[in-house]
Amino acid sequence: MTELNENEPTTHPIPQEAFDWYDEYAHGLISRREFFDRLSTLTVLGFTVSALAAALIPNYALAEQVSFNDPDIRAEYETFPSPDGHGEGRGYLVVPTSVAESTGAVLVVHENRGLNPYVEDVARRVAKAGFVAFAPDALHPVGGYPGNDDEGRELQRSLDRVKIEQDMIAAARFLRAQPLCNGRLGVVGFCFGGYITNMLVATLPDLVNAGVPFYGTPPAEEIRPNIKAPLLIHLAELDERVNATWPEYELDLKATKSPYTMHMYPGVNHGFHNDSTGRYNEAAAELAWSRTIEFFATHLAV
Repeated sequence: MTELNENEPTTHPIPQEAFDWYDEYAHGLISRREFFDRLSTLTVLGFTVSALAAALIPNYALAEQVSFNDPDIRAEYETFPSPDGHGEGRGYLVVPTSVAESTGAVLVVHENRGLNPYVEDVARRVAKAGFVAFAPDALHPVGGYPGNDDEGRELQRSLDRVKIEQDMIAAARFLRAQPLCNGRLGVVGFCFGGYITNMLVATLPDLVNAGVPFYGTPPAEEIRPNIKAPLLIHLAELDERVNATWPEYELDLKATKSPYTMHMYPGVNHGFHNDSTGRYNEAAAELAWSRTIEFFATHLAV
């Protein structure tokens, strides 16, 4: 587990309940005040609330693995039509500059708080691996990601969920039509984006060729039989909330003979791939990411 900063009073690992409380807070199950009140109960163990919060709440300065100025990519923001959603969407389009011919495309879908710097960096990592990447921002109708997660969560919660899903469907179609795309489309998403990945594979079975949900909940039961594209599913052993939905989803995938592989990463929390927070687990994240890139290389090749 993650340890606190060496300048704080203790370097004991963060207790698991702190991760569980952060997950509840991040998904709107408890308020910010209650989250901090709960953290304060751990001070008897030698922790400080400020140290715990700093370790758990994202610090996006830590998340950059691929620079915007990396010569192997070109990144820009693009808008796209979304007539069944909010009318117009916007996202972060990143293309590999070293690819001489068409290549597979990957839609990168953020968590429940808009297109933050971590997810933009994931899009750059995808392009660095040789794919066209596009990361839509669900918050475009309300001005885009506001620069902090608390406000981002509130904004995303205020939007019509059905219209957000339609914006993501429109984003997938926009990406599929990009000149550099070879006609093969993958989706990778995290948390809320993991749900969107599952939803898109089931909603667009003739458009999406591969899906990689990281700790995402299943799509609506009635559309699960539509799934044709292979799924690579990443789950965290300590993520009780999402894992509770897996057995039923797996039964449905088996019943329709939908192709899938599930990896359960031991001893890690929901959000283990996000390298801007204390939930990050480097070994699990790197293994899951290498599997993801290999999966897309296999299924997005012409």
